[in-house]
Amino acid sequence: MTDFWIASGHHLCDRDADGRLLPTPDLWRAFLARPELLPPEEACEAERALHAALLRDPLRPVGEAELAALADPDAAENWQVFLQFRDRVMAQPTLEAAWIALYRGELRGVPPLFLQMLTQLVTRAALEGVEDAYVLRAGECLFRPQRAAIHQGALLLADEEVVEAAAREGDFGTLGRLMEEAGTPTRAVELDVLADPDPAAYAARSDAHDYALDIAENRPGQHALARALEHFIRHVMGERVAIRPAAVIEDQNWSWHVGLDTEATAIANDLWHGREVAQARLARILWLGVLEFEEQSRVLPRAAGKPVYLALAMDNAQRLRLKPQNLLAGLPLLAVEEAS
Repeated sequence: MTDFWIASGHHLCDRDADGRLLPTPDLWRAFLARPELLPPEEACEAERALHAALLRDPLRPVGEAELAALADPDAAENWQVFLQFRDRVMAQPTLEAAWIALYRGELRGVPPLFLQMLTQLVTRAALEGVEDAYVLRAGECLFRPQRAAIHQGALLLADEEVVEAAAREGDFGTLGRLMEEAGTPTRAVELDVLADPDPAAYAARSDAHDYALDIAENRPGQHALARALEHFIRHVMGERVAIRPAAVIEDQNWSWHVGLDTEATAIANDLWHGREVAQARLARILWLGVLEFEEQSRVLPRAAGKPVYLALAMDNAQRLRLKPQNLLAGLPLLAVEEAS
């Protein structure tokens, strides 16, 4: 299999018998090599010494006195944030368990960048062995915000960071003009729309995140998003599910839904409560899915045997920010102690 998302650092992890990720000192060294944690030129000797010591032994304990010795209080606070994140992750048996524990616990003080990096790692593990480039590209949506563009039957998602960087540099080309119609300034490089399931070409560019994905009805991207979510739920949450895309929800007995982002959650909640939703707001929903559990023993009794509807939407600036943690909180599953 062609490797992809090498920059995630997945190759710096070990695996347990179930393929879940075990952090190694080298993974933490990769965190320490990030610009956010490299001591700046003006850093004091104590901070430089701390960084060097952690590079030698990334799991070493760091006491309050060592942090208090740093000349810059902001730097000391930043190091404390990183060390608390490291310790919370290492307290769990796998990165997948750490991801669950973080999102079920207190997230205040955890930098969004660290959560994004962790989500990419567990998504990479979830897609191990997948040979469909559309599914791999759809997986990017679980940890990287997207920009949406709707034009002549296409419903394109492009990486928000790539779009914004491109807008600062040059001319987009055809896709750029679509992004301009979506309200994005178009000074940037040209982006390609993924048009081949062969993973080799995708993998060669996967760390650039510069392929756009068409998720319009009956396009490969629409189904790929369902497959990516299936893999993620099975790997991270241990639940086997089948998801099929849907055009609309026409179920008179609609009993459960999960919004995969803030906007979709609000729209779906209003619909479920019978509130009137303006057509322009409804049009923000870009993708709907119907989820069914293979095993019903851990499903809440009131939802057992019934479909769960998934919704994904863009905001009024046509940004799409999928939150896989909403699956953790929103799927109708019994608590572990209840299921046992």
